[in-house]
Amino acid sequence: MSELSINPGIEIRDSDRELQRFRGRLIVLGIFVLTLFSLLFLRFFYLQVVQHGHYSTLAEANRISVLPIAPHRGIIVDRNGVMLAHNYSAYTLEITPSKVQDLEATIDDLATIVEIAPRDRRRFKKLLEESKRFESLPIRNRLSDEEIARFAVHRYRFPGVEAKARLFRQYPQGEMFSHLVGHIGRINRREVEQLEKDGRLTNYRGSDYIGKTGLEQRYEKFLHGTTGVEEVEVDSGGRAVRTLSRTPPISGSNLVLNLDARLQEVAYRAFGDRRGALVAIDPATGGVLAFVSKPGFDPNLFVDGIDPQSWSELNGSPDKPLLNRAAAGTYPPGSTFKPFMALAALFYGKRTPQQAISDPGYFMFGGHRFRDDKVDGHGMVDMYKSIVVSCDTYYYVLANDLGIDPIARFMALFGFGSRTGIDIGGEVTGTLPSTDWKLRRYKQKWYAGETISVGIGQGYNSYTPLQLASAVATLANDGVMYRPHIVNYIEDIRTRDKTLIEPKPLRELGIKPEHIKVIKDALIGVNKEGTGARAFADTPYVSAGKTGTAQVIAIKQGEKYVESRVAEQHRDHALFIAYAPADKPTIALAVIAENSGFGARAAAPIARQVIDYHLLGKLPKQPAGDD
Repeated sequence: MSELSINPGIEIRDSDRELQRFRGRLIVLGIFVLTLFSLLFLRFFYLQVVQHGHYSTLAEANRISVLPIAPHRGIIVDRNGVMLAHNYSAYTLEITPSKVQDLEATIDDLATIVEIAPRDRRRFKKLLEESKRFESLPIRNRLSDEEIARFAVHRYRFPGVEAKARLFRQYPQGEMFSHLVGHIGRINRREVEQLEKDGRLTNYRGSDYIGKTGLEQRYEKFLHGTTGVEEVEVDSGGRAVRTLSRTPPISGSNLVLNLDARLQEVAYRAFGDRRGALVAIDPATGGVLAFVSKPGFDPNLFVDGIDPQSWSELNGSPDKPLLNRAAAGTYPPGSTFKPFMALAALFYGKRTPQQAISDPGYFMFGGHRFRDDKVDGHGMVDMYKSIVVSCDTYYYVLANDLGIDPIARFMALFGFGSRTGIDIGGEVTGTLPSTDWKLRRYKQKWYAGETISVGIGQGYNSYTPLQLASAVATLANDGVMYRPHIVNYIEDIRTRDKTLIEPKPLRELGIKPEHIKVIKDALIGVNKEGTGARAFADTPYVSAGKTGTAQVIAIKQGEKYVESRVAEQHRDHALFIAYAPADKPTIALAVIAENSGFGARAAAPIARQVIDYHLLGKLPKQPAGDD
C-alpha cells in the first residue's frame, strides 16, 4: 500500500509571499536610489544654475590674477623749471620674511654676492619692526647691472628673495630745500588706517611710499596719481600665461612753485655757518620766493627708510636740523616790532609823527630802570627818528601809553600770533601776549610792567620768521594781506591743464594810507641813514628795512651785555626785515640769524645778498654792518 508521508521537519516555502517581500524591498531601494539621485541632481542644479555666476567668478579669480600698477609720482619744479623732486628707475633686492627660514643666514649669504653695508642691515631691521612679515622689504637699493647679473645666477638659492625694478624718489638739491619740499617714506600702519578711514586705501594698492613732510605731504593727493590694474591669466602653478587686460595708471600731477631755486641757494649760502631762517614773499601775490631753514638735512636719507644711526645723529644734533625754523621756530622779534608799534600809535591816535620825547637813555617804571641801547640816550626823538635809530625808550613809553590789549588787537591784524595758512604743514602760532592769553596760559593776571618790554619786541613776544615776513609784506603792500603760498600751479600730466593757486587777499586792514606812508618813509630812512645803512650802502635801488636784536637770556639789572663773555647758544639773535624796491615792492623778507648778535651786522647783509640777486641778478660781496 503506497502512502504519501509528510516529513514534519521540512518547511514548505511560500513563493508568492517571498516574491512580494522582494518586490517591496526593491521598491524601497529604488526610492532610496531615486532620492539620492534627485538630491544629487538638485545639488548640481543649484551649483550649475543657481550659483553659476558666483562660482564662475571664483573660477575666473583662480584663473585671473589682478595686479595693481603703482603710478608715477608727480615731479616738483621751481618757477624756472629747476628740478626739486623727481623719479628714476632702479633695481632693489627685497626679502619677504615669511618665506625665509633663517633671515640672518640668508642676509649673510646674500652679502657674499652683493654688497650689504651695516647701514643696509640697520635699515632693514627697522623696517622689519615696523612692517608685517609677509610684506616685501628692501635689503639693498639701487643695484648695479653687475650685481643684478650675479644675483640672477644664484637666484635659486634664495627663496623669498627677489630683485625688483622700482621707481625711486630723488631730491637733487639736497638739504637746501629739505624743509620746503619735504620727503616721502614707506607707508606705516597709522597711515594705512588713515587712508582706509578716508576711503583712499584702494588707490594705494601696490604703492609703498607716501608724502611725510613739506610739499610732499601737503599735496599728496595730487602728487600720488591713480593706481592702474593689470589682469593676468595664470596656470595652476600661479605662473603668468598671458595678459588679458590692462588699465594703465595715471601719473600724479606736477607742482610748479613760485619759489626761485637760485634765490633759495643765494639765501642759504649767505648764512654761512650760522643757524637761522629766511622767508621772502612777493607782497602783491603772497607767492613765496625763498623759504630757508638752516641747517637742513638730506631728504634722500628718508626715502628708503633712514637707518637708526643716521636718525640718531639728526635727532640728537644740538643744531636741530630737523626743526623747520621758518614755520615752526619762534623768536622774539626785537626791534623789527617797532614799526608796527609806531603804526599802532597812529592807528589809535596815541601819537602824531611829529610828537617827540626826550630820551635820557632809560625809562623808569615801578622802580625798575628799562635801559636804552645807547647809554646817554638819543636826545629828542620823534616817530621817524625812533625807527631810524631804533630808540628803545620811545617804545617803552609808547607801550605803557597803549596798554597790552590794544597792542595785541592791532598786531593780530598783521597775523602775529596766528598761522598764516601757508601750504605746508607744521606751522605754529607763536605767542601774541595779552591779558586773556596770560590768564589762560599761566592762570595769572597781567602786570603793567610786563607791557614795557613788549613794546620793543621782547617779553612774551614770540613769532615765526614766516609771520614776520607776512607782516612786512602786508605793510609793503599798503595794508592788503595775502596768504603766503609756495605752489604757483598744479599741472595735469595728461592734459597739461594748469590749476592755479589763485592769489586772493585775506583782508584789507583798513589803515589810513597817510599813516602807512609815515612808517614806510622811516623804513627807507633805516637803510639810508640808520642802522641798516652800512649793509645797504651804494645800492642802485631804494629799499626799506628794520634791524632787530633779540635777547635769548635776560640780563640782570645793572649788568652790561658783553657778547664775548656769553656762551654761544645764549647770545642774542640777529633779525632784519626789508622790502624792495621801496616804491613798488616785488620782494619782502624776514631774516633771523640765531645767536649772531646785532641785526645790522649779521642779518642785514644776508638780506642784501638776497635782494641784490632778486633785483639785479648778481651776487654781491657781503657787506659788513653793525647795529
